[in-house]
Amino acid sequence: MATANLPKPAALPRSSRRTSFEKTLASARSTMMFSEVVKLAIDSFKASKVRFLLTMLGMIIGSASIILVVTLGLTGKQYALNLISSIGPNMIEMQYNGGDRVGPDNTSTPDFMTREDMQAVVEQVPGIIAASPMLEFHDRVSMGGGIVKDTMLLGVSPQYKEVRNLMILSGRFFDDQDAVSHTKVAVIVEPFAKALFGSARAAIDHSITISGIPFVIIGVFKESVETFGQSEISDQTILIPYEVARYFTGTNSVKQLFFTMKDSSLVIPASSEILEIIKSRHRPTSVYTAFNLTQVLSVMEQIANMLTIVLTLAAAITLVVSGVGIMNSMLANVQSRIKEIGIRKALGATSHEIRLQFLTEAVFLSLSGGLIGTVLGLAIPLSVSFLTPFKIPVSAWSAVIALATSMLVGVLFGTLPANRAARLDPVQTLKYE
Repeated sequence: MATANLPKPAALPRSSRRTSFEKTLASARSTMMFSEVVKLAIDSFKASKVRFLLTMLGMIIGSASIILVVTLGLTGKQYALNLISSIGPNMIEMQYNGGDRVGPDNTSTPDFMTREDMQAVVEQVPGIIAASPMLEFHDRVSMGGGIVKDTMLLGVSPQYKEVRNLMILSGRFFDDQDAVSHTKVAVIVEPFAKALFGSARAAIDHSITISGIPFVIIGVFKESVETFGQSEISDQTILIPYEVARYFTGTNSVKQLFFTMKDSSLVIPASSEILEIIKSRHRPTSVYTAFNLTQVLSVMEQIANMLTIVLTLAAAITLVVSGVGIMNSMLANVQSRIKEIGIRKALGATSHEIRLQFLTEAVFLSLSGGLIGTVLGLAIPLSVSFLTPFKIPVSAWSAVIALATSMLVGVLFGTLPANRAARLDPVQTLKYE
């Protein structure tokens, strides 16, 4: 059988083979030079352990400080956001802010919202999981034993508990059956219960009289987060069913409506929809506003992020100060090794190799301190999270920033000593004593 005549591979030109050989040789020399430089840096560190360890201490503290500062910033941010979220992150509050309506007899009356407005919103806006009107009025309430107090009463629906994220400390909150049957029950705030009865538990089943009508206290509550009187709930607030409260006021008008959305992403678009529906049911001159915590959360997050950045930059100053220490240490190192530098140059070492050697030592020094500090900075919050029920957030970016800054400090502050070593005259260095 005949064999095919396969073409022989073309031989490379002599010049191409020489270029390839030179590139391979240069690469091998670079690798050997770098490994030799690293070995010399390690030997130099072993020869002056105490001095280098003291120099590294600043880098260790600085790197750990960056991570701990970022961790503290994230922890404070999470705590603040959790506090605000506890009030009701998905809550939308509609308020009446002015504007009158004119009756048949040309008299002007406030154009308040109504429960029918709330029902229209619930029917038209998707994603609402809870809603409540709030009817506010003040009355003198008899507590028994001749005690009479001027008290703020709020008529709300059973869903108000979910809308405002209230915590029931004792007893229960009134339910739909209480509202439908117009049961005369009340839920009072914790400070009021303690002032009148000594404790939240002791207040349960006691009777109070509102406008001559007895009400039974069935529960004691508090807000999830202390609002210090900045919300509609004060230290002497009593909640009663809206259906009962309207008999004391003789009107269906309300100044505030509360809604809770299924998801926080629906809050902003739903706020606009709710506002449009309310406006469409009232006079054009009437003013209503939709308030939600989404904007507050966004502003709080921006403030926390900015504070974290500022504190991180302040911690980075420690690394800069440590860089000055590294530079002084390396200058002293160059001074003590002048004879060695002269011998290496006499044996053929170039200025580039000398410069690379001392620059590598400076980077090795700073990066080693940064690595130890990073490990310590991460170990502290992780240990707290592991050993305690508190979950502390840790940012991986803080470790990256700490290590990158450590390397940058080593390069910047190691350049001057390295250049000084590279510029030394080989003849003068050999004569140096």
